[in-house]
Amino acid sequence: MPFIQSTNADVKSWTGLHLFHTGLSSCAQRVRIVLAEKNLKWKSHLLDFGANEHATEWYQSINPNGLVPTLVVDGRILIESIDIIDWLDDTYPVPRLRPSERAAEKVMLDWMRRADSAQHSLKVLSHEFLFKPRKKLSPEALEEFLAQHKNEDLRAFMRTYCSQDGFSKAKLDEELRVQHDHFAEMDAVLSQGRNWLTGDQFTLADVAWAPNVHRMELMGYPLDRHPHLAIWYRRVSSRPSYRIGLENEEPDGTRAA
Repeated sequence: MPFIQSTNADVKSWTGLHLFHTGLSSCAQRVRIVLAEKNLKWKSHLLDFGANEHATEWYQSINPNGLVPTLVVDGRILIESIDIIDWLDDTYPVPRLRPSERAAEKVMLDWMRRADSAQHSLKVLSHEFLFKPRKKLSPEALEEFLAQHKNEDLRAFMRTYCSQDGFSKAKLDEELRVQHDHFAEMDAVLSQGRNWLTGDQFTLADVAWAPNVHRMELMGYPLDRHPHLAIWYRRVSSRPSYRIGLENEEPDGTRAA
């Protein structure tokens, strides 16, 4: 598992599990759901993205990408949500969130990979339809962010997002199609009599996709286009871990108008 090196002397002395996160991050939601499933104790470090806390030199010395989530494990650091939930399940295997059969595990890992690949699309749509109507960075705030943050991909993203033209309609349509196509494939798989994406067991594949489906539903996506996926989503959202790891942490008033 890819633990990364940090120059931050503070976190190297920490013991136990520490999570840097935000309430709205779909990637952080994955991690919190797994932590809840396994009833693990962890220390919360909630970052204020509105105050650019993820752009500080201190935080970027912990996570060089300046993103969330970041899991600190006895001073060691993991920074990618898919890697984090995989490591958590391997390290704390009760309850087990992966199939015992190798073929089914490969299916699970493929669904996790797909959820990760859909993240950029989800980010574009979230910024356009959830975040922009509420608050868009002023030119001064954008310049301050660009001066502080070292993640070139994020810097380029924010330049486009905050520009006068923003994301083009063609770009938004393409990203919406990406999500739709994933959902259509999930619906087809679930129509085969499965309760979960890999069969009858709730796994990391379902954890990986639950926040993504929730985010699209939050933006007003018509989930009833995919009836089997809608049933799956109701099943996922009824789990205590979903309430603890996602609903309880999400700020009020985030649903698109």
